[in-house]
Amino acid sequence: MQLSMWTYPWDIQDQGLERVLSDVTGKSGLNTVSLATSYHAGHFLQPRSPHRKSYFPEDGTVYYRPDPDLWAGKSITPQMARNVTERGDMLEQLIRARDDGGPKVSCWTVCLHNTRLGMMHPDHVTRNAFGDPNHYNLCPSSPAARDYVITMVRDITSRYKPDMVELESPNFMGFVHGYHHEKDGVGLTAEDDFLFSLCFCDHCRLGARQAGVNIDGAQAKVREFLAAMCEREIPERQFADFPARGIDAFRDHPELFEFLAWRSEPVTSLIRDIRDQADAASKVVLIDLKDGFMGGVDLKAAGKVCDGAIVCGYDMNANGVAELMKDARAALGPDKYLGTGFRVFYPEMANAEALAVRASAAAVAGADGINFYNYGLIPEKRLDWVRKAIERVSG
Repeated sequence: MQLSMWTYPWDIQDQGLERVLSDVTGKSGLNTVSLATSYHAGHFLQPRSPHRKSYFPEDGTVYYRPDPDLWAGKSITPQMARNVTERGDMLEQLIRARDDGGPKVSCWTVCLHNTRLGMMHPDHVTRNAFGDPNHYNLCPSSPAARDYVITMVRDITSRYKPDMVELESPNFMGFVHGYHHEKDGVGLTAEDDFLFSLCFCDHCRLGARQAGVNIDGAQAKVREFLAAMCEREIPERQFADFPARGIDAFRDHPELFEFLAWRSEPVTSLIRDIRDQADAASKVVLIDLKDGFMGGVDLKAAGKVCDGAIVCGYDMNANGVAELMKDARAALGPDKYLGTGFRVFYPEMANAEALAVRASAAAVAGADGINFYNYGLIPEKRLDWVRKAIERVSG
């Protein structure tokens, strides 16, 4: 079973590689490190760092050394974080440690969630039904954005040879996502957020039209729903069975439903192209959530074009985790990698037993791996929670 800890490069630099490897394999009982190799902005509390207690990473940078020849002439190119120059290439060090008998290495790779690049390339970001740009989300229908992600994973796998690449956000993102000083005075419902997240950029409009979709009718219907939402005194749900029914909740609106059915195509084809151009020695898996359809993910279709998925069991009890794994296995099939992920955060995890029960439920339901979030964000004593969870899974 693959047992991993999501980790940031600066955590390794602050703690030291030897200490991190000891914590991961010894204290926690894991066999893999999932290192952030492409990441977005954030503000992180660092409870164990001897150098700082708060950290702001650069926005939209990569934590490896890109091959300049591979990126020559590309429209969208990566920016290597200053962290790599100033404090070292942690991916390279982890790969060397693996080759010397250390834990396996997985590259936790953020794909289209990139505000820095979105600001630089506004013609390649998602746009809502009113044409407003979502600068934090490059669009999976954009040829240039697709080429950026495909080349990045090819670059990482061909140069470093990780055991796995974990694709985060190769899809459409929600309207509400924790952006800096995000404001909502209306009180968006889940359906409102979903409708606002639907992309009608030029690239999506072209792709949908070529597929025979009535994109103008779909856009007009979404505008109608959102305009009505903006006029209400208080929030009111229009689709009581959303998100439980997925896109079927919109079947009474044919143009919109047809568009939503098409919307998974650019996501699936992007994942396929990433897998096709990545080094064959590295597995390529998708990181997804329970209602992945909201981002345009068709897990069954995606499973056919990559090596599997990590479907995170956040905010779920043990029964929910078991059901999640059962449904994901049915979608992926018996031969693809199926992992899950848990945040070792309080109060989501109240104690070691709460984590152990969920991890055990995932394993019993057929998970091939478990990732824990996140090495640098939790107190050291919670590594013992991870160890106890692994002991429960092994037992």
